[in-house]
Amino acid sequence: MPKDQQNLVPRPPVVVVMGHIDHGKSTLLDYIRKTEVVKGEAGGITQHVGAYQAEHTSSDGKKHNITFLDTPGHEAFCSIRERGAQAADVAILVVSAEDGVKPQTIEAMGEIRAAKIPFVVAINKIDKPNADIDKTKTSLGENEIYVEGWGGDVPWVAISALNGKGIPELLDLVILTAELAELKADPAAAASGIVIESELDTRKGITATLLIKDGSLGTGSFVVAEDAYAPVRFIEDFKGDKIEPAGPSMPVIISSWTKIPSCGSLFATVSTKKEAERMIQDSRFKIQEEKRAKAKPIEAHKKAKGELAADQFGYKKGEPETVVLPIIVKADTIGSLDGVRHELDKIRHDKVQLRIVYEGIGDINENDVKLAVSDPSTLLVGFNAEPDKKSAAMIERSPVPISVRSFKVIYELTDFVKETFLAKAPKEFVEQMIGRAKILAVFSKAKDKQVVGGKVETGLLETGSEVRIMRREADIGRGKIRELQQQKERVSEVREGYEFGMMIESKAEIAAGDRIEAVRTVEK
Repeated sequence: MPKDQQNLVPRPPVVVVMGHIDHGKSTLLDYIRKTEVVKGEAGGITQHVGAYQAEHTSSDGKKHNITFLDTPGHEAFCSIRERGAQAADVAILVVSAEDGVKPQTIEAMGEIRAAKIPFVVAINKIDKPNADIDKTKTSLGENEIYVEGWGGDVPWVAISALNGKGIPELLDLVILTAELAELKADPAAAASGIVIESELDTRKGITATLLIKDGSLGTGSFVVAEDAYAPVRFIEDFKGDKIEPAGPSMPVIISSWTKIPSCGSLFATVSTKKEAERMIQDSRFKIQEEKRAKAKPIEAHKKAKGELAADQFGYKKGEPETVVLPIIVKADTIGSLDGVRHELDKIRHDKVQLRIVYEGIGDINENDVKLAVSDPSTLLVGFNAEPDKKSAAMIERSPVPISVRSFKVIYELTDFVKETFLAKAPKEFVEQMIGRAKILAVFSKAKDKQVVGGKVETGLLETGSEVRIMRREADIGRGKIRELQQQKERVSEVREGYEFGMMIESKAEIAAGDRIEAVRTVEK
């Protein structure tokens, strides 16, 4: 239904700050908000989507509210950056004046273009001694980002997120870009928008950060996102303060969801629980229909190849035999879980398979530990998630050792999993020939022991070496060198070109003219 144009009013812009890791996105927001966000992030890397609101006084003296989304630059969090771009009206692409365009800069630019939102470029770190603004503009142009004055129309500002130089001009540019986009909303409508993040809070249950794109949200209503809903008993702003109502472009935190809402999903507001439950049923039906639609082409393909019966009765030929490393992953938020899953997907090996047997958000609990105990080879890892008191006691009392580790930096978690994963890979051994000799004479035979004489043709022979006994290129048996003599003196080895006497232990009967190949088994 078309919205009543008379109810539309300008709304604050939602701005996403994107760019390569360590190019200063969080420092920029930190300066704007005058808070200590950077110092609070493990390893100095933003690992969640943060939604914040700030007030900016433009050069003409007017006050403007701006909602900022802080997205991680690390490659692992590409899905979070994508959500940020989808939720925003304007993007700030932060590029270091020292480094220029980097891999995640290009990824971020791709997400901005996919979201079809206007953007401005902030060339950061101009306070650094190696800063080169012109070189950075050239780097941008080489990657098809053409800024004003350098063959393009993309607005840009040189800034220092550390000392604040250029930031007022950057925010003026953001306001101007937003005004040109004519962002409007209807404050009288029921709130709708996007789920930015969700997590399991030990005190409040399941909570979600919502970004209101239209309408206003008040208590007494119900918010619905796909097959999850929550009664709006109270509304918190990004600082955790209770507010009412919440208007367009505001990030809010809502608690007591029936299940974890999917990040990036759209939410709507209804007035009654009955309406919320009806919407959930409709959503579940739609999800089931989509699954059925996807399954049909796969089944038809299997039927055409005669694979369905093989699947049913277990006759289908499986994959080459591999070792499985089961892993349970717990994280503090859905976004964190996305990042961990993205990184774990990269860990591959021909002989080992990493299998996530369970994943979830919240602290490591008793059920996680019970699942890990059921298979002692299971890894139980937490990302910003520690064992709670009961599970910690269970781990301590466990009759079998359980591998439980918690991490605050994603690449430390993946390094640990990768190390454990590679240690599981079955060792492959090959025989390496170290020497070959021709048998010239057989002196005596007693049971399995034979005394022979010969000459080393290549390499060397060593006492204790395993040997292959070859007759006209055919392997007729195996043996072991028990003793070596050279010029009637016992030696430990005989090198190429020298004759020898040898006692060899073998069930194969050696004859003059045979060759022996000394081999060493080594790991491939």
